[in-house]
Amino acid sequence: AGLGEFRIRDLNDEINKLLREKGHWEYRIKELGGPDYARIGPKMLDHEGKEVPGNRGYKYFGAAKDLPGVRELFEKEPLPPPRKTRAELMKDIDAEYYGYRDEDDGILEPLEQEHEKKVIAEAVEKWKMEREARLARGEEEEEENIYAVNDDESDEEGDKEREGEEGQQKFIAHVPVPTQQEIEEALVRRKKMELLQKYASETLLAQSEEAKTLLGL
Repeated sequence: AGLGEFRIRDLNDEINKLLREKGHWEYRIKELGGPDYARIGPKMLDHEGKEVPGNRGYKYFGAAKDLPGVRELFEKEPLPPPRKTRAELMKDIDAEYYGYRDEDDGILEPLEQEHEKKVIAEAVEKWKMEREARLARGEEEEEENIYAVNDDESDEEGDKEREGEEGQQKFIAHVPVPTQQEIEEALVRRKKMELLQKYASETLLAQSEEAKTLLGL
């Protein structure tokens, strides 16, 4: 380690060149029918008995493993934390998680009310400024009549229009309104049916219907 970074790198490069040459000879021996030393040969170990670490065929020996930028290559990344199951995630979920208890502390609601008042005041002030600007330009302000009825809203023939005095708003009835005479006739017919059902027997009703049929009523 006391040789210095550059000397250590040069020595490590020289060792790797010799290892490449050794690998070429092993490949040639195999081509000539000899044993495959790359497969059956002993593994390359360091002084601690561990396999020599490397990256893409390049090996690092001795102090070269502690050089800047080399140590990080062989540091094992920490295992990711185990993922929680759905049951574990749902265990801590309650009404507070969904915000149903945000107002229980009595802090949020007053803040919301204060902000609402501020927004309303700003909107009113903006409207006043725009109104004053229009009046300053001489533009006449026409307020929208929210009770106005469009022509498209008038429906079928049975719709009746009621007009008040001159200058008052017109109203449209969208259902047919019966007259007083029609109401009285309907009440009389209803009363007759109630009396017949109360006092007349079934036989009498049948005879009455038969008589009406014969008379053509």
